[in-house]
Amino acid sequence: MAAGPGGRRGSRALSELLAGRVKKQKCTFESGQELQKAAVHLLSCHQNLNDLLLEVESSSKSTEQSGPETQNAFSESFVVSILQEQASRLGVPIGILSAKTTATNIDQICNISRESNQAALLNLEQRKKLSYLLQTVKDLLVPNAFCRLLFCQELWKMQNPPVLEVVWHLHRGNIVSLGELLESNSDTSAVVEWLCSSLCLLCKQTDSSSLDVELSGHILSDFVIMFLQNGFQQTSDLGKKVEFQKIHHICYAVLQQMLTWVLDALANEKQEDSSKLQAVKCWLNIFTVTMYKSTSFPESLQQFFIHTLTKILTYNPLLKASDAIHMQREWSFARTCPLLTTLYRKLFVAFSAEKLMCHLQQILETHEVNWQHVLSCFSTLVVCQTEAEQLVKDLLSSLLIKAFENYDMENMITAFLIARQAALEGPAVFMPYAEWFKVSFGNASGYHGSSKKALVFLFEFLSELVPFEAPQYLKVHIMHPPFVPTKYRPFLLEYITLAKTRLADLKVAIEDMGLYEDLSSTKEAVQPQSQALEDVEKAIRIFENTGKIPTSVIEASIFRRPYYTSHFIPALLMPRVLPEIPDLRIIFIDSLKRADKIPPNLYSRYIQACHSLKEKLLQAVPAQIALISERLMTVLRHSHNENEAASFIFQIQLNICAPKLEQQDQCVIDLLLTSFCQNLIAASYFNPPDRQGPCLCLFVKMICGHRHLLPALLTRLCQLIYHQGPSLNDAHVLGLAAFMIHLNESKFLIPEVNIGSQVAAAKGLSVAEYWNHLLVCRTGESIAFCMRFCTAAVAYFLCKFPSLSHNDLCKLLPSGLIKKLQYVVPRLSLEARGIGHEEEAPELSWRSLSCPSVNYMKTSICLWKQTRFQELLKEKPFQLSFREWLLFELEVQPEKDILSVSERQDFHYWALYQWYLPASSASGGCDGNLEKACGILIGTILDFSQRSELDNCGQLEKSEFSVHNRTVDPDILCRLQEVVLELGCRKTSPTGCWNDKGHFLFRIFQERLKTIGNGSAVGERLLRQQEMLLQKRILLSLPPSFLIMMCRRGKKMTLDCEDFFHFVNTELRNVCYRGCALSYDITAHFLRGLLNASLDYEEPAQAVNDVLKTCRTECPIIISSAALWWPRLEPVLCSQWKRLFGAPLAQELQRLRKCQNSATSFLSLEAEFSLSDIPWISAAFLHFTCQQQAAHGRMRDVLKRVGPDTEQLLVCLLFFSLMDLILTRLAPKQGPEVQKSLEWCLEILGCLEEQGISWLALFHSAEKGRGPYQILHSAASDQYVSLLPIAFYSLTPCFHQNLLNREQTFLYVAVDMYTQLLRLYIEGENPQRSDHGGQSLHSVKHVDSLEVITKARRFLLHSIARCPKKSFLHIQQLQNPCEEFDPEVKAALFHSSKPTVAEDFYDEPVLF
Repeated sequence: MAAGPGGRRGSRALSELLAGRVKKQKCTFESGQELQKAAVHLLSCHQNLNDLLLEVESSSKSTEQSGPETQNAFSESFVVSILQEQASRLGVPIGILSAKTTATNIDQICNISRESNQAALLNLEQRKKLSYLLQTVKDLLVPNAFCRLLFCQELWKMQNPPVLEVVWHLHRGNIVSLGELLESNSDTSAVVEWLCSSLCLLCKQTDSSSLDVELSGHILSDFVIMFLQNGFQQTSDLGKKVEFQKIHHICYAVLQQMLTWVLDALANEKQEDSSKLQAVKCWLNIFTVTMYKSTSFPESLQQFFIHTLTKILTYNPLLKASDAIHMQREWSFARTCPLLTTLYRKLFVAFSAEKLMCHLQQILETHEVNWQHVLSCFSTLVVCQTEAEQLVKDLLSSLLIKAFENYDMENMITAFLIARQAALEGPAVFMPYAEWFKVSFGNASGYHGSSKKALVFLFEFLSELVPFEAPQYLKVHIMHPPFVPTKYRPFLLEYITLAKTRLADLKVAIEDMGLYEDLSSTKEAVQPQSQALEDVEKAIRIFENTGKIPTSVIEASIFRRPYYTSHFIPALLMPRVLPEIPDLRIIFIDSLKRADKIPPNLYSRYIQACHSLKEKLLQAVPAQIALISERLMTVLRHSHNENEAASFIFQIQLNICAPKLEQQDQCVIDLLLTSFCQNLIAASYFNPPDRQGPCLCLFVKMICGHRHLLPALLTRLCQLIYHQGPSLNDAHVLGLAAFMIHLNESKFLIPEVNIGSQVAAAKGLSVAEYWNHLLVCRTGESIAFCMRFCTAAVAYFLCKFPSLSHNDLCKLLPSGLIKKLQYVVPRLSLEARGIGHEEEAPELSWRSLSCPSVNYMKTSICLWKQTRFQELLKEKPFQLSFREWLLFELEVQPEKDILSVSERQDFHYWALYQWYLPASSASGGCDGNLEKACGILIGTILDFSQRSELDNCGQLEKSEFSVHNRTVDPDILCRLQEVVLELGCRKTSPTGCWNDKGHFLFRIFQERLKTIGNGSAVGERLLRQQEMLLQKRILLSLPPSFLIMMCRRGKKMTLDCEDFFHFVNTELRNVCYRGCALSYDITAHFLRGLLNASLDYEEPAQAVNDVLKTCRTECPIIISSAALWWPRLEPVLCSQWKRLFGAPLAQELQRLRKCQNSATSFLSLEAEFSLSDIPWISAAFLHFTCQQQAAHGRMRDVLKRVGPDTEQLLVCLLFFSLMDLILTRLAPKQGPEVQKSLEWCLEILGCLEEQGISWLALFHSAEKGRGPYQILHSAASDQYVSLLPIAFYSLTPCFHQNLLNREQTFLYVAVDMYTQLLRLYIEGENPQRSDHGGQSLHSVKHVDSLEVITKARRFLLHSIARCPKKSFLHIQQLQNPCEEFDPEVKAALFHSSKPTVAEDFYDEPVLF
């Protein structure tokens, strides 16, 4: 705004200025409109128009509260009014004034950019100012207060043209299009120059911030589309007015000049700096076809791409055809500038292969071409487009036909250049030049066979090429000459003489050419000796495949005798250590000898030389090894007299997770391993493993002989492979793999290894098993390393022992390596799974494996396809079973896997449904049996989880599915759920349930538990308990309805829970919560499954009622569990029922809800207690509700309010309270305090005694099938029931005096509880005698065992003396246990039961 003494105050908003004036003087204006007019008049006298157009930000901020419509209207009216006032004062139209002012502002904004030499893009501050300015201009355009034409002219009048980004914003914002701006400048050449320089500068700035890169892309895209639309007009646009031709000329010129800039940079690639090449790379993005997908001018795009391709191929055509012949090897795809090949590929996308080839042919026929660009274009074409090979062949055929029709040398040279260039890219994309030459001219039907004139024309052409030819092409023409009739042989001989003379000048002997030399190769010619070695290897491979001596060898022995005798035979008969079983090389040599192709004396010298070499090695190697052993012994300071037998027996101890090694031992081991690896690599450079002799094997045996060194050796191998494996380079991997093979050869010299793992603690590991533990597959890195290591090891073994029989291979090769490969190779390669394109397996070559740049993925696939490897997979010891595959897969950590989620899922589906499910059980599969697959899945998950709990690292969380602080792979659990659901689809059958054996899942669980046993040892009990918890987790991971079977009994469908009930009663009940209730998760899971399963019935409510009624007697712990968890269960079950059926709740569920409501209302003093027809269920609800509401303090009042006829309720309530009392003894943290629990029991017992209610039946029914309260014992854990004697003798303070007289069975129960108490104590001292699942008195917390027994004994002895005679009627059967545990008690029973014994036999005080 206006400037003042204090400086510019433009940062203050207009509303703030006006507000300030309001505060200082009283407003005398009657309306806001009058006030605004006055303010405008005042400001117009001191207004700076340049700053005014930038005030939109302040205005917008000050009027935000008024809403967008008010804001825009205010801003527009204010700016327009100010400009109108100034325009009227100056006498010019408002549009001219606003245009000039805007141009001035843009010039000021751009000046900052020019000062910083960034003339293509603005900085953030400039963009901000420009944004405000353009917003104001848009506001001026609405009332037509801005002149576009004058604005364009003013921009060109500036001292410097505008920055390119400014022009783009004007164009993108629909203020002034680029076309309007270009039309307004009369100097076309200056406009083109400005655009090109700005575009080049823009491309150079793309390596700045990511924001600039994105912005540059948008600017290039919008401008190039505009250039394309106007520079390459479509047919429908040709009739446009003349004034539009100017834009056409500018756009065309810009694209042409930019292309020239690109080609100039590519021509001088080596001299250009990297910034310019980076800029060229940025400009090449305009040739990306997808950039134009939203446009609608395909004809213009085609014209542009055709024009570009033509200009590239005809750019600067200085090289002659002779130059091309000499230099074309340097123009192959691999050697061409990557930017140029990128440009070709982008252009190819716009055309079909046929259209592209037609255009190339047209250019070759009508233009002078740049041979480098043309030939590199053909190289790119045959490499990048699969259909190009045939099209190029067709083009060559067309060129040769025209050449021989018109005897045209240009077509001939073009055809030869293209054929040679395509052949340079290798046989995978185009036929070799030798083959093309033979096809074209090697028979009578060739292009030259029509006449003598055509033949003469061909030899004249070939003769003219001779001075410029490379040696390999002259060799092709000599070795595979054109077909010539006999009468014209002089023409051919003349040419051959000329070609040989040229080869002699080049010092290349045709006689030294190899049998299988690639004459089209771009590589430099190799020495004859090296070529001969390659020929020998190739001949042996052909001999292996055909069983016959190759024809080329026979021909060479006759027609190329010098090469055969001077190079081939010496290379074949190089002395070596001959294997015991003849290999292919020996068999091939014998075949040549029998065919008289090897002189007898030469063969004899060869055999003698091999024997001499073997003797030297046998003499030299042991001596060297002995020297190393002696020096090693000196370093380790080992005595010769130490007891070797004793040192051989010991077991090697090491910690696989934290291996520790002394510094000296590590230095020694590293030196030995380094020596082994270096010798292996050096030997592999000259010979494959089978020809390297016994040195490495003897070296490893020598190391194994130093048995005190073995712990350090195995520890160091653990560090290298288990901990550092993925970081090892290829040479290390190869060396260690070979070392492992030789170490396995000496496995009888290596003791067992204990790796410090609880899983493997039962027995030591052999060296082969030790390697299996080192080669883990847990992360993407470790899986890739495992593949590299196993591939190297197996490949080394097969190459080291190529002549071993199949049986010997199976005996010597570690099976773990093959199994690891069976897991990792299909996991990483679709080809190994039989998916996608399968190529023929090449021969396994040790040379390719030992080279520095080995590709292990390709090598592993090559190994996988080998016949010997596939035969090994058929043997039982090497077959990877479904269970083993699952264990490997469960080890993988999904978050660190090399496969994505979808890739891992695809692999699982392939392994399960295509590999293992249809496979036979003999090969580790499932025989097509889905139930068997499900069983293996469940068993393996449980085994893995058990093993994870005992993991050797000892750092794991104690969760039920933990391994390395993670859960079981959810993908594997998903596969289990899918299999279970598929099995569930056929749950019913005409004859009944799934099968006669019952629910297969619980059958699997029971079989596993049988293997664990039911011993009394603490370890066995903990293992069984852990197994139960894991099995429960499996159940929870499966659909709830899977717990229940549907059976057809006659014509009626019923729900069968018998197997689940049996599983609960025999197993889950003994690991339950609070002694008489299952955990919430399994309780809710069953009830939800029950509701889901009833959905298939006509009367779902009746089906649910039947099952819950059965639960009362067959599995009462489910009902007691429902009582405990009902506050959480009720909303879940009610909402599910409503969702499934929309009908009133099933009667049995309503009964449970009624029991809960009755207990809650009773405890809140709102109503009397409503007793159900099954007292123990009411007691369970009342007891658990009291626990949840902590009603112990008012227990006496609660018991008084229970009401009459509640004897069974109180007795059952006492039982549940006794369970809580036992809970406080076993697990104090899970229940109330001991004293409170005991008081609670005593209150209930006191109430029972006051009412004279018999309660001893709770303890009298400890034996199964006895007593009316057996159902309560069925609802409690065997562990808790076995501890009832402790609870019984905890109640003695509340026993009334008349209890002995009133209850005839009291003495029987007391003696029985006492003998059980003694049995618990003795079983704690001697667990082998346990009959109660290993439970003992010593497992009870806060209990002094001897004190409890002493008090119980004292109480019993007093009770025996005071009991009436009728109490001794059935006591005789307890005298034998008493005699075993406490003879004094037996004696007391015996004497007290006699009629003559006084009732006050004992003189001690009465306790009650």
